[in-house]
Amino acid sequence: MRIGLTGGIGSGKSTVAGFLREAGAAIVDTDVISRALTTPGGAAMPAIAQQFGVEFVTADGALDRDRMRALAFSDTAAKRRLEAILHPLITAEALTQAEAARAPLVVFDVPLLVESGRWRPRVARVLVIDCTVETQRARVLQRPGWTPERVEGALAAQATREARRAAADAVILNDGLPLAALRSEVMSLAARWGCETMTTP
Repeated sequence: MRIGLTGGIGSGKSTVAGFLREAGAAIVDTDVISRALTTPGGAAMPAIAQQFGVEFVTADGALDRDRMRALAFSDTAAKRRLEAILHPLITAEALTQAEAARAPLVVFDVPLLVESGRWRPRVARVLVIDCTVETQRARVLQRPGWTPERVEGALAAQATREARRAAADAVILNDGLPLAALRSEVMSLAARWGCETMTTP
């Protein structure tokens, strides 16, 4: 069974992905794929340099992430141009990894699953990790280099809680939940979906 895992920034999605891996799921992390595409020699770099200019490329040939992040948060058209380059490459690599996986559950970890619109038809279930916006802000501000302005920009670029929950087959509310309780919820869900996979003709 193919599962889509998503959640807003600071929701705890990465922690949940780790628990799903512990439960035996294969994790296809689209953020990891995106970073690989934009490292020196990455497949996306020629198109990015052509579209945005060499000022968005570091001396060693990687994407200047800070500069691009600032542009994408402030310019919707630029964000769409970047997505037009990255999304098809990310999707192709993610599906390749999924085909090679040998696990009862394949989990696509996709931060912008709801926003992109391209992932829902590719998965049997969507799991949303949810928490309040106040909790998101507090968690992300603890990360090195994050300012309140940058946090607000990231929140504004993502779908609302309501939109994510509307797209979900299951929601885990990770707000004040002890880590052991979060793990228990994830393991229970993984077991249930794994059993569904084994009993589906």
